[in-house]
Amino acid sequence: MNDGSEMDLVIRGGTVVTASDTFRADVGIRDGRVALLAETITGARETLDAGGLMVLPGGVDAHCHLAQPPKGKVEYADDFESGTLSALAGGTTTVMPFALQLPDMSLRESVDDYHGKANGKAAIDYAFHLILNKTTPQILGQELPALIRDGYNSFKIFMTYDDFRLDDREILEILAVAGREGGLVMVHAENHHCIQWMSDELLAAGKKEPKYHATSRPMAVEREATHRAISLAEVAGVPVFLVHVSAREAAEQIAWARERDLPVYGETCPQYLCLSEEDLDRPGFEGAKFICSPPPRDAANPAALWRALQLGTLQLVSSDHSPTRFDDPKGKKVGGTDAPFTKVPNGIPGLETRLSLIWSEGVTAGRITANQFVDLTATAPAKMYGLTQKGRIAIGADADIVLWDPERRTTIKNEDQHHNMDYTPYEGFEVTGWPVTTLSRGEVVWQDGAITAEPGRGRFIVCDTPGPVVQAANRSG
Repeated sequence: MNDGSEMDLVIRGGTVVTASDTFRADVGIRDGRVALLAETITGARETLDAGGLMVLPGGVDAHCHLAQPPKGKVEYADDFESGTLSALAGGTTTVMPFALQLPDMSLRESVDDYHGKANGKAAIDYAFHLILNKTTPQILGQELPALIRDGYNSFKIFMTYDDFRLDDREILEILAVAGREGGLVMVHAENHHCIQWMSDELLAAGKKEPKYHATSRPMAVEREATHRAISLAEVAGVPVFLVHVSAREAAEQIAWARERDLPVYGETCPQYLCLSEEDLDRPGFEGAKFICSPPPRDAANPAALWRALQLGTLQLVSSDHSPTRFDDPKGKKVGGTDAPFTKVPNGIPGLETRLSLIWSEGVTAGRITANQFVDLTATAPAKMYGLTQKGRIAIGADADIVLWDPERRTTIKNEDQHHNMDYTPYEGFEVTGWPVTTLSRGEVVWQDGAITAEPGRGRFIVCDTPGPVVQAANRSG
């Protein structure tokens, strides 16, 4: 037995599951960090019974959208309060949303503005990615390098959307800055002009229902852009990260690159593992609930993405939580229920359901192991982005921990969710595996169905610069 008299809390009797090991141990916590792992720890000030449960690192959702500024008449539903409360109720203890480059503001001012939206509201810890939608000598030569050095080492760029897309030259310039400074470029890879042409052809033929959103963005659109992003990164000689990979053909391009030892990485999301394009063909306007980009694919596609996760072709599973309410004139119905698919806001919610869906469809279904689950949803994203205190149960790491019941069966209902949305695309899904208790830095923030956290307790995390994955890639290059 080990003396735990100096411990603030001991998690007793559980099975610890990390990305590499599974073992029976008590976990001693002091000052918000893991301080002791032992078969038995006695004498702590407080004890939390984990008998019959798994003890997992808290989830790290490295791709979500919170407190985004309105886009025209469209308003996004979740701010840092509702979004982080929803996350912790689902077992996620760290989120990484995006500070958007705002008009008439410098990049630094945009980041400061986003901090103002998070301060006093976040209930769990958070870091920021950047979104770049324009390049100037000032941004590339001064602002972006300075922000990377200050711990904002990842930035998302788009190959589509009128207000966001960058051309190949601009992408190469950003990749070059990332290479010099040790940043990581995240790419939304879809061919803009193909989508425009397909959409125009469909609308001209009177095909405007939600289901045609998927038709306008076939796999080839994502496949081509994914290969182009990889090629541009190869020319620049730097790593690249492909976000929300939806299609098996895009995953094949990543596998092609990795077979050639190129530092190419990718993530997928629950909507591509659990939904299909048939969901966009629901009666009336219901299909609008499932409009996201890239869209869910055919019924055979999820099996290929699970295989990509098994093989390590894709390294993370993130939610890409992008919440616009359904029955709302400032949400999915901004253009009315007769609006063409091109006028329906993109994005679906998923912060709270990410872990339960991936455990149920992955571990319970026998597609991945519990250790792979931990890696995909917590450890790998923390490593990818330089969150060295997160995503693991180890001495000195933050005590972000989830007590997980692998056998608990639950039916997902929106009425039980903690986001500010009026629907979940997973309504009625029966899942096996559910968070019983969530701890953030050693503090219980969710237990037995009740949130115990106060908004504002979350802290901003300065990412290591550069992140470990980028460091390794740059060294190998």
